[in-house]
Amino acid sequence: MRHSGRVEQRDWDELRSAAVEVMGRAYAPYSGYPVGAAALVDDGRLVVGCNVENAAYGVVLCAECGLVSQLHASGGGRLTHFVCVNGAGEVIMPCGRCRQLLFEHGGRDLLLWTVSGVRPMSEVLPDAFGPDDLAAVAPTPDASTSTATATATGGER
Repeated sequence: MRHSGRVEQRDWDELRSAAVEVMGRAYAPYSGYPVGAAALVDDGRLVVGCNVENAAYGVVLCAECGLVSQLHASGGGRLTHFVCVNGAGEVIMPCGRCRQLLFEHGGRDLLLWTVSGVRPMSEVLPDAFGPDDLAAVAPTPDASTSTATATATGGER
């Protein structure tokens, strides 16, 4: 499947099939809830991920984490289309944490196949926090230097 800007239903079906296939490789012995995810990248690549659980529950890697890791390991880019599925192959919603992760790597225009149909990330995660929010409050080089100097000398800025 090559991404040419417009994605037809058969393309979404192929993307879902890739998510179902990788879901079969999930490591979910504790929850019994395997998840697979698949996405298209702006250069046409397909990236996938599956959840990997751990006995220390907080160390679990969601399928979306594996997908974003593969995105960067295979050359980076921006996600354009995304879907995730459960063990029955049904389309599911990414959790809140994963929505934030997807926003970071696909932006407001990333299209997600959700339980409510195909929706842009701007609807799935409205008013998302992202890199632009950090840039808006980034200190200027002069401000960070004067703060560091004031701190080092015990003075105020």
